[in-house]
Amino acid sequence: MSDVSVSNSLAISRAGFTATPLKGGRRFALQGRKDTLEGVAWAFGLSWAPAMLESVIVGDCTLLRLAPQELFIITGEAGLPEAVTTYLGTVPNSLVEVSERQIGWTLEGEKLRDTLAALSPLDMRERSFPVGMVTRTLFGKADGMVWRTGENTFHLEVWRSFGPYMSSMMDAAALDAAW
Repeated sequence: MSDVSVSNSLAISRAGFTATPLKGGRRFALQGRKDTLEGVAWAFGLSWAPAMLESVIVGDCTLLRLAPQELFIITGEAGLPEAVTTYLGTVPNSLVEVSERQIGWTLEGEKLRDTLAALSPLDMRERSFPVGMVTRTLFGKADGMVWRTGENTFHLEVWRSFGPYMSSMMDAAALDAAW
């Protein structure tokens, strides 16, 4: 009997590794000048925007700093708080909801780092990629974003069209890591 269960939901479960597709929530790509991003952080109730490649969680919203002029924002179903949308209506910016474009997984397990190492050239050890760090990278041939949410957990996002490819790649990498 196989130790894998891959369903139409793109879930993966292997010895030492699980990838659970995320359901719900909304995603926004925000681009703006430094002062615009600082103002958005203030509208979220923060003193400053996250530093490059860092994340900040505020209630049911997460701000991920992926570039000098970009925040990727993950929210609950309600979307962006009114204070944020009101502020953004007063300054130049580009805000695009990308919820339908993206698919995400929560990754866990003792073989997590070995599985990710087979997919990306990044060093996923905690000293190099601490909790809260986020970045873009290639996973096989898919461009994606990875965010370390805990000592042994990551959040992975790719474009929805890469979902089946990533699921297959993670499954194969997890199988190799389990040997």
